[in-house]
Amino acid sequence: MELREHIERLFARTEFTSADREVYEEFKTALRRGEIRSAEKADDGVWRANSWVKQGILLGFRMGKMVEMSKPTETLRFFDKDTFPLRPMTLEDGVRIVMGGSAIRDGSYVAPTVVVVPPAYINVGSYVDEGTMVDSHALVGSCAQIGKRVHLSAAAQIGGVLEPVNATPVIIEDDVLVGGNTGVYEGTIVRERAVLASGVILTRSTPVFDLPNQKIIKAEEGGSLEIPAGAVVVQGSRAVSNDFGRENGLSIYCPMIVKYRDEKTDAATKLEDYLR
Repeated sequence: MELREHIERLFARTEFTSADREVYEEFKTALRRGEIRSAEKADDGVWRANSWVKQGILLGFRMGKMVEMSKPTETLRFFDKDTFPLRPMTLEDGVRIVMGGSAIRDGSYVAPTVVVVPPAYINVGSYVDEGTMVDSHALVGSCAQIGKRVHLSAAAQIGGVLEPVNATPVIIEDDVLVGGNTGVYEGTIVRERAVLASGVILTRSTPVFDLPNQKIIKAEEGGSLEIPAGAVVVQGSRAVSNDFGRENGLSIYCPMIVKYRDEKTDAATKLEDYLR
């Protein structure tokens, strides 16, 4: 509570002292350890953003100064705010980071037994829980919350929502499989054990057609799009109904739930266990 009060007080300011920087570093360390997080799931199953945590991350951008992050001997040069270097990592963290150029920004939590395959990127404020695999070219955006035993396949893009501070970021719950080249954006919530097939795109404005239950899932006003637990979502299309669309045989993309997870689906998603 004391840390929260300090952050909220500093967020209203534009000039900072060395003591203020120490408070921010304490905040960032708590993020890195997973002691605080930008969104949490309540007992009622509802995810809520922790606005003050997101304020603290934004404070870091405001407080930081541009510095060179690269070494003089390196060909590639990097320039960023000194408040957001790469996350300090050691063997004792228990995170498997495969050689090849992945980056994990400080202020993110990456649990033991997570596997990061290059080149992947994990941004500030994100939370990646135990047993998750972040595959090559995958992105975990700012403040995204990734559950246990999730597989983010190659080139999967998990968007981040840092602003507005009261907005829920993208949530991927436990045991979800996110297929290659899939994109999840704008605070979408994917409930546990769902499967997103390769190429599926989900945003707040995307309607999802639930074929087994014969209904359309949409985000409520000001809320998030929610993919139900165990749903298997694939790419689909629907006809354009106006005259021009019918005359030209046009259709537009739409994601659809074709089934809910069963033993056959579980067997098809078991491969990642052999990669650990």
